[in-house]
Amino acid sequence: MERLVLVHGSVVGGQPTWSAQLSLDERFELVVLDRPGFPPNPPVERVDFEADAELVAGLLQPGDHLVGHSYGGVITLLAAAARTTQIRSLTVIEPPATRVASADATVAAFEAGGVALYSEDQMDDVETLLRRFLSEVGSSFEPPSPLPPDLEQGARALAVERGPWEAEIPLDVLATAPFPKLVVSGAHHPAFDAICDAHERELHAERVVLPGYGHAAQRHPDFNAHLVDFVERAAAKDRGQASA
Repeated sequence: MERLVLVHGSVVGGQPTWSAQLSLDERFELVVLDRPGFPPNPPVERVDFEADAELVAGLLQPGDHLVGHSYGGVITLLAAAARTTQIRSLTVIEPPATRVASADATVAAFEAGGVALYSEDQMDDVETLLRRFLSEVGSSFEPPSPLPPDLEQGARALAVERGPWEAEIPLDVLATAPFPKLVVSGAHHPAFDAICDAHERELHAERVVLPGYGHAAQRHPDFNAHLVDFVERAAAKDRGQASA
């Protein structure tokens, strides 16, 4: 049975991020991570994509398929680059790794908005921070007020998160890595479209566009079919190469 390692992004942990993928447990072995700082783990003083990429890379087993959403996409890109001979495929959903497309005006504006958001003196007001963040990334989620405990902890993790615009993705390493890559976007935000276009081009990746679900394209009813097809083709290719 193929093993899928699912890495969530900012604010919410593994179960809510991948709720639409949990039914795939009859077909695959699912490893649904909850990164440090997210329930049921205790809060942390700093969330850093490099540290979490090291953690994810250390958990990988030969033949794993990595799947990352948003900030988790940045983490999986870095983890995959560190384990190029170990994984069978990489899927990223709208990773906010802006440096790959920094020449694009919409990406530059998106990055500047993120820098401004993180630099303002509102980090103690995590509910306001969360609402502004959700608006920035194009999420339609309206959090309740006051925030429930798990969501408040996720918002506090957001407040101590290292900005993903600082991530240096080793595109050359990933482009020449033997495993297939899939980039998924939701056709809802020009900056994410440009970032995903750049990753598709630079990584020689497959591309799927699933509109209508904002920044959470994994909730689209067709996402699982695309993921299953991609993973099974990647596994068959890897087995074929191993037996040759």
